[in-house]
Amino acid sequence: MNHPQIIQGGMGVAVSGWPLARAVSQLGQLGVVSGTALAPVLARRLQLGDPGGELRHALSQFPFPHMAARVVDEYYVRGGKAADAPFKPVAMPTLHPPSTLVELTVVANFVEVFLAKEGHSGLVGINCLEKIQLPTLASLYGAMLAGVDCVLMGAGIPRAIPGALDRLAQGQPALLAVDVQGAAPGESYTITFDPQTFCGGQAPQLKRPLFLAIVAAATLAMTLARKASGRVDGFVVEGPTAGGHNAPPRGPLQLTPDGQPRYGPRDVPDLDSIRALGLPFWLAGGYGRPGRLAEALRLGAAGIQVGTPFAFCEESGIMPEIKRHAMALSRLGKARVFTDPLASPTGFPFKIAQMEKTLSETADFQARHRICDLGFLRHLYRQADGSVGYRCPAEALDHFLDKGGTTEQTAGRKCICNGLTATAALGQLRAQGAMELPLVTAGDDLVHLAQFLPPGRETYTAADVVRLLLHQVDGQRHHAGLPDQADAQVENVPPAGSPRSQPGPPSPPGPG
Repeated sequence: MNHPQIIQGGMGVAVSGWPLARAVSQLGQLGVVSGTALAPVLARRLQLGDPGGELRHALSQFPFPHMAARVVDEYYVRGGKAADAPFKPVAMPTLHPPSTLVELTVVANFVEVFLAKEGHSGLVGINCLEKIQLPTLASLYGAMLAGVDCVLMGAGIPRAIPGALDRLAQGQPALLAVDVQGAAPGESYTITFDPQTFCGGQAPQLKRPLFLAIVAAATLAMTLARKASGRVDGFVVEGPTAGGHNAPPRGPLQLTPDGQPRYGPRDVPDLDSIRALGLPFWLAGGYGRPGRLAEALRLGAAGIQVGTPFAFCEESGIMPEIKRHAMALSRLGKARVFTDPLASPTGFPFKIAQMEKTLSETADFQARHRICDLGFLRHLYRQADGSVGYRCPAEALDHFLDKGGTTEQTAGRKCICNGLTATAALGQLRAQGAMELPLVTAGDDLVHLAQFLPPGRETYTAADVVRLLLHQVDGQRHHAGLPDQADAQVENVPPAGSPRSQPGPPSPPGPG
């Protein structure tokens, strides 16, 4: 792979969707789709009617048409569901999921990557969280069926993923150990995915995507480089100012006066040790500003990963009204992000943009009826009979207590799954017509969003982000008599809103 200087972050649930990843890839950088919760995302998009026909077009290209047809038959609603009708539920991930959920997961990941890659030769990656283990193998296989170029994974220690990619590419069964709270000594729990079983016979040989591990410390990078189950191709070195889940501070947790985790010198990655590994790395967290790419290159990085500026551009999946609100706050100098040590059921600190009419507001959070019906961040635990149960500290308190949890474990926990899904306009309709409220995650660069606005515009595009981030690097290139790569990559991209800036007309819809 020719190393891109900019990797677009794989953010949230459907924030880094295929339109954003495709736009960034067409600009010569690495566009990345979010692999989180794609099964319910596809199911809900189909229930909204797939007005542009892109999803059904991608489904028509899935290599096993009978599976794609089952997905369409189950979820597609011509013209879209009624506004007062809830979304049809999707089964939650388990150790032994029904075949219909496995199919939906594979198909959904295929669709997202296929659409991101269609019509150009740029690189496309998929971002997954190590903490979300149960759908991982099926998700990776679906992405690989679509020819994904790169897999990025953080929020844990993804030691087993490189080997799993090797085996899936060869059409061989892959196995992944999963964490189960309270497991007895010697007990192990695993999930498996067998491509031949899934394909109903000989599985195709697939391209093995590159694997980039997202790390916060040199020790983890060294461990993965030396002890992972297969080849690690590079690292994204992410600091605590990045959006989404952050690594906890090293040592005992200390909080700032306003309740955020306190990071210190021990949390600064040792770049000398990372450079010594001889693998390319990209710096992330606070690099979404002009000049930071040049700084990263001086430090020996291949480039930078940027999330927040792309998250609020026109092509991202965040609801337009949330983008407008965030832009207004940035212009006024009032944008604020809180690193919440309690919000995520994972136990990792989680960054939350402070915005009205979202779950960042205490009253709105407390008024929400606690329910867990997506289940991607549930904890697996060993029950008395040795079987595995599932519980989430953000679910209804009585349910959590019945499963052996404690009240203290639920304090401040927010339903990340439903909140992030609602941020992308895919929130569930609840009883009495209540809608799930968004939960907006963003990095500290939220305060700088307004810098990407071209003169006279109220919104900006992915091309605007790339142009500004490359600008200072290109100024240095001019001194050396080299062409301006920012202009070269962006000049042929039409302005936002023009007919050519929109995806081309899809082929006739497939099944359904």
